[in-house]
Amino acid sequence: GAAGAARGAALAAAALTALALAVAAWRRARPVREVLFFPSRPCCIEALLAEAAEPGAPARPCPCPLPSGDTALSRLVRRLLSARRSLDLCLFSFSCPQLARAVQLLHRRGVRVRLVTDAQFMGLHGSQIGRLRHAGIQVRHDQHSGYMHHKFAIVDRRMLITGSLNWTTQAIQNNRENVLVVEDAEYVKAFQDEFERIWEEYNPANYSFFPERR
Repeated sequence: GAAGAARGAALAAAALTALALAVAAWRRARPVREVLFFPSRPCCIEALLAEAAEPGAPARPCPCPLPSGDTALSRLVRRLLSARRSLDLCLFSFSCPQLARAVQLLHRRGVRVRLVTDAQFMGLHGSQIGRLRHAGIQVRHDQHSGYMHHKFAIVDRRMLITGSLNWTTQAIQNNRENVLVVEDAEYVKAFQDEFERIWEEYNPANYSFFPERR
């Protein structure tokens, strides 16, 4: 009768809820596999930064004229802001203020940020390296004639972000570039090992400013 129908409906609703929860858990458990292509149209990331700085706080409208839609840049920022413990950056050129703000926010939040960059490009006009150093972020650079030409980031030692993209506004807004975002332990380990090798090699304690006299 009516009681049986109600019971059946309740069971069906419970089954649907359980299925929805299972699908959500499966999606959360799936490793990240994402490809971002640039150029990315200019976008406002204020809402992303505000949410990362104060989770759950009411969103405040941004007065800038830029749209805040889903773009390659906003997706890259979102991946960076997912860091909870560490962010290792190995970047040839870093002059994009929006990405620098995201990195500074993580540093203020207690994420351990380390940055390796190229000595010749870190001092160019518009470079964000000085600002990041001033904020207290550890920065090391090469002392050799060849470029430190890598372009990758590792989030929490579990997610690799790599590709052709230099972290510059010019590249983000104008160039044909690619970025691969993957959670794959084998790839992450290879890049993490390379980062640690470079980090130790570029330790300022190893610099030699004056050639030895013979």
